[in-house]
Amino acid sequence: MSDITLPRFPPPSAGREVLPAREYAALMRQNVLAAFSERAFTEEVLERRLFGRVQLTLNRPAAIRHVLIDNAENYARTSATRRLLYPIAGRGLLLAEGEEWRVQRRTVAPSFAPRTVPMVAHHVAAVAGELAADLAAEPGEVDLLEHMHRLAIEIAGRAMFSLEMDAFAPRMRAMLHDYGERLAQPSPFEILLPAWIPTPGDVARWRFRRRWLALIGAIIDARQAKGAAGFGRDLLDLMASDPETGKPVSRRKLVDQVATMIAAGHATTAVALFWAFYLLAETPAVQERIAAEAGPLDLAPEGAAEALPHLVYTRAVVQEALRLYPPAYGIFRLARRADEAGGVAVPKGAIVMIAPWLLHRHKTLWTEPDAFDP
Repeated sequence: MSDITLPRFPPPSAGREVLPAREYAALMRQNVLAAFSERAFTEEVLERRLFGRVQLTLNRPAAIRHVLIDNAENYARTSATRRLLYPIAGRGLLLAEGEEWRVQRRTVAPSFAPRTVPMVAHHVAAVAGELAADLAAEPGEVDLLEHMHRLAIEIAGRAMFSLEMDAFAPRMRAMLHDYGERLAQPSPFEILLPAWIPTPGDVARWRFRRRWLALIGAIIDARQAKGAAGFGRDLLDLMASDPETGKPVSRRKLVDQVATMIAAGHATTAVALFWAFYLLAETPAVQERIAAEAGPLDLAPEGAAEALPHLVYTRAVVQEALRLYPPAYGIFRLARRADEAGGVAVPKGAIVMIAPWLLHRHKTLWTEPDAFDP
């Protein structure tokens, strides 16, 4: 990209030094991306005490691999993670551990196999084309994030269920927005207490879960009714049975897995697309290169899958947008036993944070971490 002046998008910062624990915790609830000090983007390991526990922020790739892959059995989801994710995902893939995780991973793997790309690409192209037409007809300013949420839910609905989501999407978006605004911020007590000790916030989350499961169940029922009328296979069909044993997945597990795919997949996709469009709006030269690459290709639903391998620069733009603005800022784990991760001493009971927001802009890992350089 030597022909393009690299624009820079520096992250917000809490200042040069690490904030005291109380200020850090308060800012994490208000604007998590502004809670990190400048040191967090230069040091490999940051240690602090938060609510009586050691918290380690890891920016060392070897240490991160140890925690998430090499010795993953030693690092459990935190109680706060369980409190916040269980109402939406149940015991789906996001919260499953050990053998249960391996079984679920095996069950959903066919949904991400290369053979599903043509089907998914067809739905993505169709929904994107409809949205482009709607935006072209809409005068003045638009709420782009809202449109991206609608796009992501509609794609999920068609790819997973072969359904248009008009009957379900408004309620789904409203529920997820309400959950994020009211129930997705743990209090200090909810961070400290084990997940099995209920809090007033948990009661509200359980009520949400009942309504959420009813909605997911209604979507599955609608898909199964249409399936009996001769609709083709979709992602729900692939998730409905164990690919090795052929045994059907229980209704409870299927609902949790579908809920996980919708909640996690739709939100991250919408946020990623929003930031990608923001970056494109700031870089007309990048827009021109994408247009030149895509112009000769057939991007209609029937030709979308064949066009994908030719969108090399477009893929690079998406990946760079994900680097600068990762949809999930952090991954948290609780050390079950004392350990050493890539040369970092991890005491028993420590909270380990792995923050893509920091890793993707870390000054020891990138030559120009804040530059948009596809």
